[in-house]
Amino acid sequence: MTAGSADLVRLEASLRTLELTVRRRLDGLLQGNHVGLLPGPGTEPGDARPYQPGDDVRRMDWSVTARTTAPHVRETVADRELETWAVVDLSRSIDYGTARTDKRHLALAGLTAVAQLTTGGGNRLGAVVANGESTQRLPARGGLAHARGLVRRVATMPPAPEGTRGDLSGALDELRRPPRRRGLVVVVSDFLGEPTWERSLRALSARHELLAIEVVDPRELELPDVGTVVLADPETGRQREVDTTPLLRREFAAAASEHRDRVATALRRCGAGHLTLRTDTDWVADIVRFAVARKHAAAPRRLA
Repeated sequence: MTAGSADLVRLEASLRTLELTVRRRLDGLLQGNHVGLLPGPGTEPGDARPYQPGDDVRRMDWSVTARTTAPHVRETVADRELETWAVVDLSRSIDYGTARTDKRHLALAGLTAVAQLTTGGGNRLGAVVANGESTQRLPARGGLAHARGLVRRVATMPPAPEGTRGDLSGALDELRRPPRRRGLVVVVSDFLGEPTWERSLRALSARHELLAIEVVDPRELELPDVGTVVLADPETGRQREVDTTPLLRREFAAAASEHRDRVATALRRCGAGHLTLRTDTDWVADIVRFAVARKHAAAPRRLA
């Protein structure tokens, strides 16, 4: 067996283990049709009901309101088939990890969870994968075999050369040309750097439900007390030797916290759900908590 074929066998075994882990732990959420990560209100018109405080005024049914002299809103019915597109950011900064796993594996885990929670029932899954040097578009198709092949294609995409900047905005714009049918867009990224992607993501929000999966390593949030170290930016190749003094560690933590707040604020402005996965926590438990919370939050709107 050659070294290349041995690597492929190990990759297939790793992806299969990852899929089984996700499926086993999310089993209770896999019943029904795409009710897991981001249940949406749907797009097909349904029944009218009396307006309640907090309802979206854009759903007002003015004909029923005029006929009954009481404000009414029009319910919507969830689409029977869901088209999901995953935008996976594999820029150089994703190849980093100091805890249980690295961010690239965590990104694949998030993608696998999306595939498990959205495939079936005529649903389709596609992906746009970008590493800063090139962008691959994997067409949206249905079936478990396609979902497995899609995750495998993402896993085998090579990293860009050192010094290559990521281009999340460009990957998001790929989904707007041509416009896609209404569906779910899942963005998997570490969202490092300036949030120049906000405008592109907000443009997608006019047509799609949005979910952002942010992958984080604890060393990106705070520096340990390790004396003098060399820090390197994988997307520019720049290096700097620093002394991890208490002052520097405090300033680093404050800057990291500010950056994450800016990312969270930008995602909220875009109307995106925000799931954070860390390399030092049980990421499956984090996905389950997020999915259950979203499901429960949506239940009153569907039952009203």
